[in-house]
Amino acid sequence: MKKPWSITTTTRSPYRLREQLRVLVDNFVGLEWTKENQINFQIFLIQHRLYGHNEDTGFSQQFLNGLSEAHKKIFTDFSHALTFDEAKEMFDSKNYEDPSMRGRQSFNPFKKFGFVRLRNKILEITPFGKDFLSNKYDLSDIFFSSFIKWQLPNPDNSGYKLVDGYNIKPFIGVLHLIQKVNEKSFALGEKDKGISKAEFSLFGPLLINFDDIDSYAEKIIALRQQLNGKNKQEQKAIFDQYKTTFAKEFLQSDDSKKIKKLLKNLKDYGDNAIRYFRLTNYIYIRGGSFYVDLERRRSVEINVLLNFDNAQSKTFALKEKYLDYISDISQPQLPWETKEKYIEIIAKLIEDVQSYETELGVDALKIQDYSKFHEAELKTYIAELRKYRRNLQDQEAHRKSQDTEAIKSYIQELENIFNADDKPVLLEKLSSLGLHALNDALKIQPNYPVGDDNEPTFTAPANTPDIECFYESFNAICEVTMLTGRDQWYNEGQPVMRHLRDFESKHSDKNSYCLFIAPKMHRDTINTFWTAIKYEYEGSKQKIIPLSISDFVSLLNILIQIKAENKFLKHGEIARLYDEIINSSNSFNESNEWLKNIPASISSWQKSLTF
Repeated sequence: MKKPWSITTTTRSPYRLREQLRVLVDNFVGLEWTKENQINFQIFLIQHRLYGHNEDTGFSQQFLNGLSEAHKKIFTDFSHALTFDEAKEMFDSKNYEDPSMRGRQSFNPFKKFGFVRLRNKILEITPFGKDFLSNKYDLSDIFFSSFIKWQLPNPDNSGYKLVDGYNIKPFIGVLHLIQKVNEKSFALGEKDKGISKAEFSLFGPLLINFDDIDSYAEKIIALRQQLNGKNKQEQKAIFDQYKTTFAKEFLQSDDSKKIKKLLKNLKDYGDNAIRYFRLTNYIYIRGGSFYVDLERRRSVEINVLLNFDNAQSKTFALKEKYLDYISDISQPQLPWETKEKYIEIIAKLIEDVQSYETELGVDALKIQDYSKFHEAELKTYIAELRKYRRNLQDQEAHRKSQDTEAIKSYIQELENIFNADDKPVLLEKLSSLGLHALNDALKIQPNYPVGDDNEPTFTAPANTPDIECFYESFNAICEVTMLTGRDQWYNEGQPVMRHLRDFESKHSDKNSYCLFIAPKMHRDTINTFWTAIKYEYEGSKQKIIPLSISDFVSLLNILIQIKAENKFLKHGEIARLYDEIINSSNSFNESNEWLKNIPASISSWQKSLTF
């Protein structure tokens, strides 16, 4: 029976994938990939809380269900370092029908992406995997390099056969599909806007043959015409019926259970594919986050790629040849890696940069005479121009954030953040924009990866502050989380204090603060911060200001009132608020009482503002 393709639903975070790969490499490279080691790999993931817990969404209830109360207690107690034996007890207590399958499922993404391989059943890490684990890895380059080679069928996976209709490079196929839909929309006199996330989740994972790209594009256009002019309730009924019919056609079955299961899985498969494909910088999200489109800032590369590759899978005579191919960093040579195309990319980048410069009214960058550059020099210059463009985009974000209507939109999104699709990413973005808006910062630097549109593609990596803030008289970091349970303390307690201490050491010429933003504070988190504020962390006190999302919204509402009076909130006033919150801790014996008083501190600070 046919099935959709998927990237991975066991691990949604690329950073978590990297941590799991390190566990795999540290413990199993050079060993035979036996069923016993497959089980042991899964146990190691449990031991390191790399399974059953996610740094963005917290504990997995599916994993916790069935565990004894004792096991739940130690698994959720992050002060307790789990032993391998304890993790094994938890794994064994689940009574899996096929225990080794759990390890294989967790292992599959690493093999699929070309990070590891099995040679004569012995596990090896590939040069590509070593690159991913290095300190200089580039997230977008890693996944782009993998996705342009990932294909179905392939000699390393017997689950997708040519005889069953599989003949696709899923990532390339999706790019073709979006391009075809845009072309057909434009031909009909309609706006080319990519495909909706709902369309992506239905048609993307079920696009299993490159020959179907054009017909799938036609189906999307026809479906849109059915929906046109209908109200939301009618559109939902039409779309739901269409999904069922389309699933029947794909499965070639009327089995309601199979159809229901497929449709349930497609949402997860589609959402995760969008999340990972977005990392490549070749698609971007538009239309109020409802549409997935080709990244037009990479139109040169995309057009050349799609003209060069029709998404048909390659033929490999031997499995080893395929494994060599997907694990080789140098393959394939990209079709735009020529002097002519590099120059074309640079010309478009310069046009984009100059547009930002004009809009911002800044001095124009001196353009080098790149026509005489060699290919390697051209590639380096492209990277430099993209970095400069991001700097201009940050300046534009700061300028736009000064508008009252923009601030109101940040507030509205923060107040409705629990309804958002990707809450952790959105909170980092809105916190960064809010900090831009507040005052005369010299620089607000979010550390999340961004696409060419300067929109975050994922949250900041674990080893850096989420946001770094630089002011004339002080500096700060900002750490955010959507977690509210005890895992908030595990993920944010020590790491936040460590990030602040490292930041303090790096920027020792000024006072440094840490703004910590969460929906609400867990008691263990606030007690940890209380110790650092009142006593010490690594030998000296720290300045950590815990704010709920509601508290941060209060600051933005105060800012709107100030702007309504044509006044300006300087960064010194924010430092005074931070100090008042820190100093107010001296009036309380318990951290919880201090935390409860923070809204009152904000209110008192507001009344004391003078201009």
